[in-house]
Amino acid sequence: MTLSFSEVQRLLKSAAITPKKSLGQNFVVDPNTVRRMARLAGVGNGSRVLEIGAGLGSLTLALAETGAQVTAIETDRALIPLLKDAVGNEARIIEADVRALSWNDVVPTPGWHLVANLPYNIATTLVLTVLDEVPNINRLLVMVQQEAGERIAASVGNPAYGAVSVRVALRGQASIVGQVPPSVFYPRPRVNSVVVAIERVEKNIELKVENQVIELLRIAFNQRRKMLRKSLKGHLREGTIERAHISPTSRPEELDLGQWIALAQLSSLGEP
Repeated sequence: MTLSFSEVQRLLKSAAITPKKSLGQNFVVDPNTVRRMARLAGVGNGSRVLEIGAGLGSLTLALAETGAQVTAIETDRALIPLLKDAVGNEARIIEADVRALSWNDVVPTPGWHLVANLPYNIATTLVLTVLDEVPNINRLLVMVQQEAGERIAASVGNPAYGAVSVRVALRGQASIVGQVPPSVFYPRPRVNSVVVAIERVEKNIELKVENQVIELLRIAFNQRRKMLRKSLKGHLREGTIERAHISPTSRPEELDLGQWIALAQLSSLGEP
């Protein structure tokens, strides 16, 4: 069982609840969409799944139908009774703000999946947080605003490619695996959405180098119109860009992950 458009409207009306823009609440009201999400996630009997922003439980129920063990996080206290009624014993429900979540308590062992219709206002930040700080989550399947999804999955040469793309590639491999029209949501957003799959991939890079990549990205993309020789001046020893076999006239969006890693390995941030 999943929730249809009429069922979602009935539940919200019965509880006198209006979707909150501040929480980015757009509930999925198409059973085919949530079941497709569950299929794309590749979960089944015994899979451990974390869902963020469970809302009224439509995706939660589709995931539970596969036999997966679902832990669903919801921050809106007003929705919790409705969510519990809809889901019953099919999932573990936790009322919490994911931005303050104790990840080790919720996903204490390796091998978890994250599957979620993510609120637009936290989607990119949450994906980066999970990749950087929650190694027990091995695979992510997230429904996000199309623009955010394109940034997450972009490779060098794509107009959407930027610092977010490199940071995601540093931890895993991302791809867009589905398109989602506004019509499957209530209320209907003004933008299209996409489904993005991210597989964690261990790159065997020293933590110090990873941190330097992130710092270099922050500096360079804050001045993305500038050539690297200008934007990174004062942050690298002279000649570092050339020693990494990178043209100093390059701009940040022209470098792939391997080049950022090479630059970080040679760099000594803060020393001219």
